[in-house]
Amino acid sequence: MLRPAPRDEPAAGGLHPEQQDTTAPGWLRLLNLVEEAAADGREEFHPLQGLPAEERRQIITLPPTIAKLTAVRRLGLYGSNLVRVPPEVGAMSALEEFDVYTSYRLHWLPYELTRCARLRRSRVSTRALYGNEKTRPPFPPLDRQPREGGTGAVCSVCGGPAARPRRVWITLRVATDVLPLLVDACSKACVAALPTPPEGYVRSPHSGGPTVQQPVADHWFPPERRAVRHETRNRHRAEQGGTP
Repeated sequence: MLRPAPRDEPAAGGLHPEQQDTTAPGWLRLLNLVEEAAADGREEFHPLQGLPAEERRQIITLPPTIAKLTAVRRLGLYGSNLVRVPPEVGAMSALEEFDVYTSYRLHWLPYELTRCARLRRSRVSTRALYGNEKTRPPFPPLDRQPREGGTGAVCSVCGGPAARPRRVWITLRVATDVLPLLVDACSKACVAALPTPPEGYVRSPHSGGPTVQQPVADHWFPPERRAVRHETRNRHRAEQGGTP
């Protein structure tokens, strides 16, 4: 049975700086598992199951080769040590379920996850996410952050070239959850084309940092108002086929 990774609170000053050790045994094992899954066209992929604990801890991202997993419907990464998911996840066109529950170091997802048109169910430890309604962890400023993961050559929005992307945060409902998404846009027009975030979150794309005004955290509301908010949220999740 997988044990959840240790909790790691979001850092107000920046994204996780760690880079993937591409010589680590866990990473090399993961590369092979992705190739095997792509070759046999499997519909479920749970790459951490069966790996020793030390090798699981060595994996802090997924390889770009996950773009080959076009038959995978269920991606399970429960209790991972991930700090990011690469934008290539958007190529997993059959993806219906995305499970990164108790991956406490994962504070954001790539905007490309919205390209998974069949995605209907998700499990994410939302309290660890930037901007979560319960505690409102701050968004790191993007003006001094390097691109993390992926090639950085493709626009998150239109799929065109983005050699010098405009980087913004946006919070959107994806599958069962409301997620902070990192966007690399090729132009102001692509930033303007982004959807409107749901009520209760920052209502437009932004670059993070201390000047971003987030709505009041959930725990500041009186109990009766929290109950209404939670009932509304759970009803929406149930309508989407998720767990309240």
